[in-house]
Amino acid sequence: MTPDITLRNIEHVPAPVGHYSHTTTAGGLVFISGQLPVAADGSPRCDAPFEEQARLVLQNIESCLGCAGVTKQHLVSVRVYITDINLWPLFNKIYAEWIGEHRPSRAVAGVSQLHYGAALEVEAVALSE
Repeated sequence: MTPDITLRNIEHVPAPVGHYSHTTTAGGLVFISGQLPVAADGSPRCDAPFEEQARLVLQNIESCLGCAGVTKQHLVSVRVYITDINLWPLFNKIYAEWIGEHRPSRAVAGVSQLHYGAALEVEAVALSE
């Protein structure tokens, strides 16, 4: 028996450069692959100020959610990887403005480096409808 799994790549998010899909829907959940500050045309914006990188990453997450037919309010878990933990308060402020009153579980991990030299990467899990 083949499991009911849907793999999607989103038009408004850069095409994957590796062997993965932007989103995978399975078992009532939407899994969103890690999103970097890369514009829809595929150009990394890792030289942009941190705030701009963070907003672009969250915009990519929101595009992935929309493609899966859900919204930010469907998020149940968010994981953030950040190369400078001192920027965590700034990210938390930007994230709070983006997510509003909804408060899914969340984890942050300080990492030494990310692809393209990005300052952060975010992956998420949401309930599907």
